[in-house]
Amino acid sequence: MNHRHPAPLDRLTRPEQKARTRQALLDAALSLMEQRSLSSIGLREVTRAAGVTPTAFYRHFPDVDSLGVALVDECLGSLRATIRTVRDGLSSSDEVINRSIGILTRQVHDHREHFRFIARERHGGVPAVRAAIAEQLDLFAAELATDLAGDKLLGGPQFDRWIATDLRMVTSLIVNHMVWTAAALLDAPPDSADAEARVVDAASRQLRLIVLGARHWATED
Repeated sequence: MNHRHPAPLDRLTRPEQKARTRQALLDAALSLMEQRSLSSIGLREVTRAAGVTPTAFYRHFPDVDSLGVALVDECLGSLRATIRTVRDGLSSSDEVINRSIGILTRQVHDHREHFRFIARERHGGVPAVRAAIAEQLDLFAAELATDLAGDKLLGGPQFDRWIATDLRMVTSLIVNHMVWTAAALLDAPPDSADAEARVVDAASRQLRLIVLGARHWATED
């Protein structure tokens, strides 16, 4: 079996070197925050863990708070883009629910440190990071509202007839439900397939209940 190793820094172009250093700083911060909050770690601690100088840090981020904002974008921005491709490719509401929960489950598996960071910092002590998380979740809800207003889902409510405030209320419920699901997946014992299956089943049923309730919601003219 062939094992690919990262190319030595002296063989990389300058943009590639910058990208690798930036990623090393993000990864180091995540590792340090495994059991701690962002507000408890310092710049020199991050640079030591990443194996770079403080001067190198400032080429990428003005401070540790900005690094935290980048971590939010890396995690939730990627999840938003991935789940949107699911909505673009499917028309059944049940299919979208199943595929979306499946993708969220895989993302939590593959990026547990990212999602622990989001869960901890959503109500944490760094205002810029709290605001970045809220902005990403709001974008998530807004994009979902745009898609649902196009009446893409078969068997779902006729969202194209809804007023904008009611539609955003429903999409915010869905996004908050996905945040809850991610937290429940993190809390499930990592070596218990049964525990994870129970979380996934409950999440799918609850999401269907939201859609069913929306189908019978009396909207304003």
